[in-house]
Amino acid sequence: MPFNNADSPEWTPLLAAAWAAREQAHAPYSGFRVGAALRRKGGKTVGGCNVENASYPMCTCAERTAICAAVADGMKEGELEALVVVTGADSLTPPCGACRQVIVEFADDLPILLDNGRQKALHHLKDLLPLAFTGRNLGAASK
Repeated sequence: MPFNNADSPEWTPLLAAAWAAREQAHAPYSGFRVGAALRRKGGKTVGGCNVENASYPMCTCAERTAICAAVADGMKEGELEALVVVTGADSLTPPCGACRQVIVEFADDLPILLDNGRQKALHHLKDLLPLAFTGRNLGAASK
């Protein structure tokens, strides 16, 4: 699979989409701008950015914004191929726990590339969220 190498050229359009989405982030309180982009089967790329709110619990992470945009566009379970998360932070920033849980709803495992403009690292959802709680735990046949 082309997304198993952090230096694969397959990541290039996803990285570009994530950096472009980051530019649209609404982060007036923290100034911490995050961009994400996911690739669906068939090659479609969907971006997302974080959206802050004065009521902090109402904030939405870039990863969840991208997932929601993809679902609104018709994405179904099992269509995710890869995810990129970009920030300008000094260290790489993985998806938060809530985002990991949302992602696993649509992909049991997923290559996730983290980038801050100076370094990048490839991780897999199964490593970031071991023993994930999914529909299987509820007896759902599709999971």
